[in-house]
Amino acid sequence: MKTTKLMLCAVPLAVLMGCVGAPGSPVPATARLSADQVTVGLSDGSQCRAPIGAGRMEGCGSGFEYRVELVENPNLLRRLVQGAFAALGTDGTLAPMGQVTLTDDAGRMYRFVSPVPVPDGSARN
Repeated sequence: MKTTKLMLCAVPLAVLMGCVGAPGSPVPATARLSADQVTVGLSDGSQCRAPIGAGRMEGCGSGFEYRVELVENPNLLRRLVQGAFAALGTDGTLAPMGQVTLTDDAGRMYRFVSPVPVPDGSARN
């Protein structure tokens, strides 16, 4: 009788543990954009790269679907700085602005903004 009760408790526990995912699977910790790619930093310190756009990052942790949405019309200051770089012949020096969304196989979403915004007050001395 005790063995049957133990088995009845063990089966649901095993099923629940299987739903959690692989223990210790790295999760996205950072994402940043460069001129032509997105670089994702995982919680275990590894990095993955993919072209800007949308797709699947295989071999990146357990694998992630990704989507990069670029800011097409940045703020006025950003446009002025980009124009200055273009006038100097160094167009493309600034990394694009955008949002990176990663989705794991369990449907969990991780969102990052690149470049990382400066918190209010931290730029003032």
